[in-house]
Amino acid sequence: MSFQSVLIANRGEIACRIIRTLKALGQRSVAVYSDADRGAPHVKQADDAIHIGGSPAAESYLLIETIIAAAKTSGAEAIHPGYGFLSENADFARRCAEAGLTFIGPSADAISLMGDKAAAKRHMIEAGVPVLPGYQGEAQDDKTLMKEAKAIGFPLMVKAAAGGGGRGMRFVSGASDLPTALSAARAEAISAFGADILILERAVIRPRHVEIQVFGDSHGKIIHLGERDCSVQRRHQKVLEEAPCPVMTPELRARMGEAAVQAARSVNYVGAGTVEFLLDESGAFFFLEMNTRLQVEHPVTEIVTGLDLVAMQIRVAQGGSLGLTQEDIELSGHAIEARLYAENPSQGFLPATGRVDYLSRPEGVRFDSGVETGSEVSPFYDPMIAKIIASGPDRETARRRLVQALETTVLFGVPTNRQFLIEALSVEDFISGRATTAFIAENFGPDRLAAPPLTDEVAALAALTQYLSARERAAVNIPPEIMGWCSAHPVSQPFEYDGKRVEIRTVESKLFVANCGGSDIEMRVENWTDGQAQYALTSGRKTLSWLVPEAAIIHLQIGAANYQLTNSLAIPAVRETLAGQGDIIAPLHGALIEIFVAKDDVVNVGSRLAVVEAMKMQHDILADVSGKVEEIFAEVGAQVSANAPLFKIKT
Repeated sequence: MSFQSVLIANRGEIACRIIRTLKALGQRSVAVYSDADRGAPHVKQADDAIHIGGSPAAESYLLIETIIAAAKTSGAEAIHPGYGFLSENADFARRCAEAGLTFIGPSADAISLMGDKAAAKRHMIEAGVPVLPGYQGEAQDDKTLMKEAKAIGFPLMVKAAAGGGGRGMRFVSGASDLPTALSAARAEAISAFGADILILERAVIRPRHVEIQVFGDSHGKIIHLGERDCSVQRRHQKVLEEAPCPVMTPELRARMGEAAVQAARSVNYVGAGTVEFLLDESGAFFFLEMNTRLQVEHPVTEIVTGLDLVAMQIRVAQGGSLGLTQEDIELSGHAIEARLYAENPSQGFLPATGRVDYLSRPEGVRFDSGVETGSEVSPFYDPMIAKIIASGPDRETARRRLVQALETTVLFGVPTNRQFLIEALSVEDFISGRATTAFIAENFGPDRLAAPPLTDEVAALAALTQYLSARERAAVNIPPEIMGWCSAHPVSQPFEYDGKRVEIRTVESKLFVANCGGSDIEMRVENWTDGQAQYALTSGRKTLSWLVPEAAIIHLQIGAANYQLTNSLAIPAVRETLAGQGDIIAPLHGALIEIFVAKDDVVNVGSRLAVVEAMKMQHDILADVSGKVEEIFAEVGAQVSANAPLFKIKT
């Protein structure tokens, strides 16, 4: 089973992560890429790269035979699946073996069993692992599920048996909500996994999501590497992860670790895997699922154990032993990971797409990313930009370092959750280690998630950035030190952002005054290089700005907040659809997969009109007024752009 060349059947940050370890081991790396990923960082970092198809994952990263053919063509002897895509596809693992390729992961049988939530839960019951009360039977008609739901009691969770990553999952508070939840979960499960089998589980209110990292080798040895707390989640997808768990005790770790090892041993597990549990306030824990792959959040375990999990995967896949006993595993210090996403927290964390105009990485922390300046965040894949991991001798040190790293991370071009992450890490419930899966709902209402307001100060900074850039483009051989200076008289130029009119006046070479709403704001330019500027204000605040001249868009970063503004005096006004007027637009770029209404149908506020799928998630399109459907502007199957008109409702 020895090999020296590995094809990575994945993309983005995990592909880059695997390539780093392969280089450290002196092994050859082969990347694969779709049309959308030509020139992506993982393609440039690998020793070789092979094109495998179109931008949608179904035309590239999910094509088993194409990826196996790429491995054969490139001379790769093994395939690392990363996470997502085909990483938990039993057929893929089986086809690799049949093709004489080493699959760096568990057996196809283990993947198949653990990938079916219903079968996995039945198996865990037999193995003596604690599970939540629920229904995981074969009968799937609504009548049976309604009957079983009433027997379990509400609230409960509806889950796709083949699901993961929060897809095909719905929380149901009462019996009247169950039919809609079943329909929505089935539709999402079919789209994401090609199977509509559902399970029901009793909902645990305010639990912690705690998972145990397990590792097995082909010699029958299975150990665990401690736990990770992944309780901070939105849409059932993790946002902040840490190791160790803040409320873990040696006794609880021993019990959870043994349960996880027992779960892995029951399926003769080989390689890296994670057994996920719900931990309630009483200290009781229940099996949630087993992920038969490397987890996104594996870096926090690597930091507190000092182990390279990818290197361990490769060693085990080559037939080597773990070389470790349970007694060898010691946890040292604390590590916290934040997932930086291209998304809009103020719009229900809707994923965003676009070009990364500028990315500056923080220092002193681990920064795992498959994105760089100039990269495109496309609608075809997960919108994660980077994982930022900070560590320290204790939890508070790690937390402070992560906040500082996020504050010094600069990303312009697409909206991100950076401000949300900084605020989440600064909430008392997180600082004190009390965060549960209800953390976001309890601490972040609509007001707190709202986009930062456009203040006079922000408008002034945007105007000065655009003013300096215009003069720079018009100037010939003028040093930056005297940019904006005029010997004849003070220069004044107007700008307007969302109704805020700003007049910029030059006082001296680096000193400017902006008049906004009748008040003067004094600003000094500390640095100006290629459209990027740093300013000092008389208020004592400092800020960083970035200009995209082609679109006349100004990006500002002030502490935790990011702003994107357009000078309406320079660009013709763009029509904006007003909420509550019956003009229904697409909230993001995606595929229109379902329409529930026809022309002339009568709808009410909140009526479900359609479903748009993007980045592996489905988003309901709801009516914002009551009235008659006057126009339908798109068809099922169409790719729609963000802000594209979908429906017109006449009140």
